[in-house]
Amino acid sequence: MTESFYNALAPYYKFIYPDWDDSIKRQAAALDSVIREFVGEEAQTVLDVACGIGTQSIGMAQLGYQVTASDLSKGAIEQARKEAERHGVRIAFQTADMRQARKAQKKQFDIVIACDNSVPHLLTNAEILGAFKQIRACLKPGGACIITVRDYAQLERKAHSKELYPRPVHTTADLQIVIFDVWDFSDADHYEITTYLIEDAGGADVEVKAVRGGRYYCVEIPVLERLFREAGFREVRTLRDRFFQPLLVAVS
Repeated sequence: MTESFYNALAPYYKFIYPDWDDSIKRQAAALDSVIREFVGEEAQTVLDVACGIGTQSIGMAQLGYQVTASDLSKGAIEQARKEAERHGVRIAFQTADMRQARKAQKKQFDIVIACDNSVPHLLTNAEILGAFKQIRACLKPGGACIITVRDYAQLERKAHSKELYPRPVHTTADLQIVIFDVWDFSDADHYEITTYLIEDAGGADVEVKAVRGGRYYCVEIPVLERLFREAGFREVRTLRDRFFQPLLVAVS
């Protein structure tokens, strides 16, 4: 379900951000700062195991990193290739599941990243632990995994409730694009997103699309820290002031 959700959302994903191109640069600068602090200036190779349309991968490549990028969604990978070409960077893209990261890769990396709250798409602690073990196997000794997540402990969550979250409104030469999400909680720890896309060309009729199937597990940060340690990482830190979401660094 999540794969089909992102396949459908891929052409519109950049509109989730107020300015996607600016976000590429800002996020890359933030990640680069963390990498230099925790791994060092010698870090060169990056594996993005949840690259989406390339938000972090493109920015890292622009900074000179050698980037390999994968995602479960074929639609997202196709869009990422187009965006990488538009930004003039070379990235090795492939379709792969982060739960099979080591099987998909033939080499190890200095850094593995999974940003934009991608890890909570794994719906159980066991799935997350399995992914963290795969990620650790993709790292060189002394390398680090960096993930960014929502802080679900700060959200009021109720079973069988629905919450609406608006996104920025964008105006193109031909359209006004309005996007918002509805979170549908099956229980207090799991919800499904439906993203509504409205394309308004100024006439009486508008085109509305509903993209369904983005499922999430409201895993809290202390649980993620514990699972990193169980996966064999020797140092785990949570940084709350370096990225637009809490950022976890796990050093192998």
